[in-house]
Amino acid sequence: MSGYKVYIEYRIDQQMGVDEYMPLEIRDILAEIDHTCQKINVYRPFAEPMLSQLKAYYRIGLTYSSNALEGNSLTETETKVVLEDGLTVGGKPLRDHLEAMGHSEAYDFMFSLMHGNLFTEQDILTLHRMFYSKIDEGQAGRYRRQRVFISGSQYAVPDWPDVPLLMAKWLQELPAQKKKLHPVELAAKVHKDYVFIHPFVDGNGRVARLLTNLVLIQAGYLLVIIPPIIRADYISSLEKAHTDDADFQRFIAERVLETQKDYLRLLK
Repeated sequence: MSGYKVYIEYRIDQQMGVDEYMPLEIRDILAEIDHTCQKINVYRPFAEPMLSQLKAYYRIGLTYSSNALEGNSLTETETKVVLEDGLTVGGKPLRDHLEAMGHSEAYDFMFSLMHGNLFTEQDILTLHRMFYSKIDEGQAGRYRRQRVFISGSQYAVPDWPDVPLLMAKWLQELPAQKKKLHPVELAAKVHKDYVFIHPFVDGNGRVARLLTNLVLIQAGYLLVIIPPIIRADYISSLEKAHTDDADFQRFIAERVLETQKDYLRLLK
């Protein structure tokens, strides 16, 4: 992977007036991410059983954290029990178990797309269907046909008749954005743009985080996990992104870097 210093100089030289105002702090984080990625690449390709162990490790972590961000009550240990042992946890809602199992299936589908080129509308519908079919078969993998409201946000999401056109326009623009943006920037933008369209009745946050990770692994980066303990920072930076996405870009970049550091600790 080429050094980010060369990359950013190209962007500034070739795209003055578009990207030259990227905050230096974000540039520094991205440069460190690419440097850390080079350290991780020394260990690649991963052989079995390490590859399967790492995939299982992040299955639990991503399923737990992504669900917990949305109010799921299962702990990380309980999520592991549900996914690996197929057991139910006493005193916990059935829906919380179904969310864990559904997310695990969507996680597998995400990995099946890792060698592709971004994703299609059908891929998004499939991700949502896999996550949501155990909860509401009628809504799973289908764009919403009703108004929804985001609790705590001052911004309204688009009305439901506009969703198909907005999704089509967004997907059409992604290839050009991929050529222009650093993969971590693209991952943050994919997350933000998708959530702002809010195409499904429920499960949008979890699909957004899967798409974010899909962009990253397709580009050779690691999965990013957002710990529930920093949920307030996550929501705040995403809310600010309606007018300026610098904070959200920085937030995602910092999480990618932290995940890389955790990954290196595991490998060593």
